Amino acid sequence: MKITKDLYQGSLALLTDFYQLTMAYAYWKSGKAEEEAVFNLFFRKNPFQGGYTLAAGLDYVIDYCKNFKFDTEDLAYLSSMKNTDGSPTFENDFLDYLKEMEFSCDLEAVEEGTVVFPHMPLVKVKGPLLQCQLLETPLLNILNFQTLIATKAARISYAAQGDSVLEFGLRRAQGIDGALAASRASYIGGTSSTSNVMAGKLFGIPVSGTHAHSWIMSFSSELEAFKAYADAFPEKCIFLVDTYDTINGVKNAIEVGKLLREKGKEMVGIRIDSGDLAYYSTIARAMMDEAGFPNAKIVASNDLDEHIITSLKIQEASIDIWGVGTKLVTAYDQPALGAVYKLSAVKNREGEWEPKVKVSQQSIKINIPGIHQTVRYSKNGKAIADMIYLDGKALDDGQYTIIDPVDPTKRKKINTLDLDKEFLLKPIFRKGKVIYVSPDIHHIKKNAQRNLGQFDKAHKRFVNPHIYPVGLEESLYDLRTELVFKMKDYERE
Repeated sequence: MKITKDLYQGSLALLTDFYQLTMAYAYWKSGKAEEEAVFNLFFRKNPFQGGYTLAAGLDYVIDYCKNFKFDTEDLAYLSSMKNTDGSPTFENDFLDYLKEMEFSCDLEAVEEGTVVFPHMPLVKVKGPLLQCQLLETPLLNILNFQTLIATKAARISYAAQGDSVLEFGLRRAQGIDGALAASRASYIGGTSSTSNVMAGKLFGIPVSGTHAHSWIMSFSSELEAFKAYADAFPEKCIFLVDTYDTINGVKNAIEVGKLLREKGKEMVGIRIDSGDLAYYSTIARAMMDEAGFPNAKIVASNDLDEHIITSLKIQEASIDIWGVGTKLVTAYDQPALGAVYKLSAVKNREGEWEPKVKVSQQSIKINIPGIHQTVRYSKNGKAIADMIYLDGKALDDGQYTIIDPVDPTKRKKINTLDLDKEFLLKPIFRKGKVIYVSPDIHHIKKNAQRNLGQFDKAHKRFVNPHIYPVGLEESLYDLRTELVFKMKDYERE
């Protein structure tokens, strides 16, 4: 599926920060445009004060890179830009370079639906320095948001304990792009359907929905409205019962449910969208059971999130299906993931890779130098630890020490003998050509469930989750430490 083509019908090369283009021009001007480099995209903290993150957005990245090209209108716009003295910002020869440029990078990434953790690369880009640089902003834009929403959806679905979660967020989402991306990421994270019909069409997500309060209010009575809706949709009647009085609304739903049964049809259920959901759902359940509708479902909505759902579960609310909107698609309690994109290696004139490190007074902001990969060790289907190591290093079975990237006092020894291992970065592009076959969204969702199932419930709890061990292989940690001291000494000279 060509996502960008379907949504935008044109080039997205200018979907970037202006400083990416000024750097690209400066690379070209200084003769560095074609030098080879490696960049890593990663984040520094799990969102929502949680214990894990769920990767999403790779399909958008693939589509963006496949269609990465500066078209005539892009170049005309760039040629119109002026410096403060009135001279052109970009030389014509540079614009000609962009016109002829074809995407030629290698790209590796974790698959969508993979559980990931701070500091491990979600995407590794290797290729001409100028091209790698131009990918920074769009890749961050795509992956920051979809990964954040997929994680939120996974948390909400976990709180629902196997109940269906419906995504209702279109009207509250951050614009058209945010709504579509959120619907997609939510489904990957665990929701069972969306109210967003365009997302259903573009991505193949099941769509769901019945009626709103306006439907009820357009009739002279609630009962009349329910009867009319049952005539229109006898196979899928879920009645919204809280427009006027919730208890009376349940009574009216039961009455129409009996009329449906006389015609050989069954009422699917009711929806409660306001008030004390625990109280009203319990009363509604008792009323429907007594009336002979034990299989009718109760859908709840009303600014739900994982914490409210957990509370309602503790209260033993009689809710079967959860409709979640605003707090899911806007990632209400954390508006951004905070992923970054950092240079980690460049190839020198002798053709050798030189690792690069960014030094900071904050240890959390010191990147991991070199070209690396992440391996996940597991046993009997349960994840044990993740190790970030220099790509190309032979991983023989034996004992390894992993060191926390931020706190070197946190170390863990892993005896990898008899452990299963999975290399998390998969090849996606080689020399600008796609070599990865994207699974459909339903397989991605299954992959997410499989991945989440590898981790203990202690890692998934919402308050003070247990920290899953992720660390640098000892020689990589030593390399980073050596480079940090070297750069500090160099800058002091």
